Amino acid sequence: MDKQKSIRLKRDCVVRYSAIKDGSSRPCHNERNLKLISLLCPSVAVWCIRFSQEPADQSVVLGERVVLSCVVFNYSGIVQWTKDGLALGVGEGLRAWPRYRVLRSLDIGQYNLEISNAELSDDSLYECQATEAALRSRRAKLNVLIPPEDPVVDGSPELLLMAGTPYNLTCVTRGAKPAAHIQWTKDGVAVEGAYQSTEVLPDRKRVTTRSYLPITPADTDSGRNFTCVSSNPAVPMGKRATVALNVHHPPMVTLSIEPRSVLEGERVTFTCQATANPPIMGYRWAKGGVLLEGARESVFVTTADHSFFTEPVSCQVFNAVGNTNVSILVDVHFGPILVVEPRPVTVDVDSDVTLNCKWSGNPPLTLTWTKKGSNMVLSNNNQLYLKSVSQADAGQYVCKAIVPRIGVGETEVTLTVNGPPIISSDPVQYAVRGERGEIKCYIASTPPPDKIVWAWKENVWEKEKGTLMERYTVEQSKPPSQGGAVLSTLTINNVMESDFHSPYNCTAWNSFGPGTMIITLEETVVLPINSPLKYVSENILREKDDEQGSCSHLISFFQPQFSQYRNKMVGTYGSQTFFLLQLNCMLK
Repeated sequence: MDKQKSIRLKRDCVVRYSAIKDGSSRPCHNERNLKLISLLCPSVAVWCIRFSQEPADQSVVLGERVVLSCVVFNYSGIVQWTKDGLALGVGEGLRAWPRYRVLRSLDIGQYNLEISNAELSDDSLYECQATEAALRSRRAKLNVLIPPEDPVVDGSPELLLMAGTPYNLTCVTRGAKPAAHIQWTKDGVAVEGAYQSTEVLPDRKRVTTRSYLPITPADTDSGRNFTCVSSNPAVPMGKRATVALNVHHPPMVTLSIEPRSVLEGERVTFTCQATANPPIMGYRWAKGGVLLEGARESVFVTTADHSFFTEPVSCQVFNAVGNTNVSILVDVHFGPILVVEPRPVTVDVDSDVTLNCKWSGNPPLTLTWTKKGSNMVLSNNNQLYLKSVSQADAGQYVCKAIVPRIGVGETEVTLTVNGPPIISSDPVQYAVRGERGEIKCYIASTPPPDKIVWAWKENVWEKEKGTLMERYTVEQSKPPSQGGAVLSTLTINNVMESDFHSPYNCTAWNSFGPGTMIITLEETVVLPINSPLKYVSENILREKDDEQGSCSHLISFFQPQFSQYRNKMVGTYGSQTFFLLQLNCMLK
């Protein structure tokens, strides 16, 4: 190294020395700086105190020994360990912690912590501190591994099971840390399909594990050994518990019927064939779960009706260890029978609705849902699903079942949709000047309307508020022909010209909101005595005996006269009268 460079390094050494003394620099954290400083600035190197070894995360099996490393470079002061932030003390022997010892080697700055016979309480965070240099090591996690207790299999050493009956083999292993893994074997061969649950013990560190292995034993499983192996990092080879199966089986039964298909009212024969170990002790017969008294043999003869299609006939055979119950349905042919009666449904507008209707029939029936008055098929299933219904969806729905070549059945269900009132009056209504006129407002509302208000010109009528001018009255009724709708009638006595110049607002409210209709009142006339309508009403029957030529004469005579009233009479009156006249002539 040339002289100029050496002078520059020595000058830098002085600067670094000053910085270290006032605490603004830590050159010993840089390995390259440390080597240069040791060569050129021995006085500075004294100040370089650091950890050359820090404790690392470790695992130790319960009862074994573990050592946590701590080596402090260039330090001769006090070193202490902390456990979860609590100081353990100073010196080699830690009086409060008889299983703890500091393994010191001052020449190399070693202060390792030895823990003997590790316990669960040692499972903590540890830190090495050089207190006089204000240095703290990284925190190290000591993980104390605890092997599981010996596993226990429910029912061991021998478990009595019934062939064909599902059963969960259960193995429990307690107190492991971490939680134990359980593997099942059958005669030494691994078995899959087990599931397990864990339970954390009150110390929040140890865990109890339960494993369940679903099996369906066969009679050939007698003598088989099922073993559960419980393991975790503390005991990698695992601990074992074994249970031997002793499988008994009740009778093996076959149930047959003759003939296989029958019409309702025909006779059928049921035959119950069985083998068992130990031997069969007897038979019982039942239909739809109800015991048939007197039927105690292997053969049962009876007359079939439609209930045999839905209520199985069962034969129960029993021996000393159990019984077997086998059922069969009869293929009985019968017409539709309603199984589930649909119930009326009431929902709010925009709700989803499911209407249910279930029929039974054989051969398989065809089911259709329609809305009453419509031929459109809405569904072919037992359920009719209506999404986000509106008030237009309310009404009767027909559920119809057809069994080919046998019969038809149908039933109805009512859907009521709660929503704002619906007003269905004619938007144009008629009155005769100078006489009594009526404006009718038909209000269909579910739930019923809370309030009905009429408004026209400067008039507002509400049942609970105010009065009307003498010429006006309002009445409410529920005509049977309107299916529960409310009819609000505004009556005008001595109809005037001004009554034809104002729209009439009929508004009804319920808890879902309002419904409104604007009704226009138009003028009509009282037909004169010699009007075609009056003439036809009085004479059309008399014209019955006229010749066809007379009818043609009447039609040609009255047709232009109807035209002159077209603008002032209700259009349908004129057209209906003319139609009656034509019809009467055609009938002749």
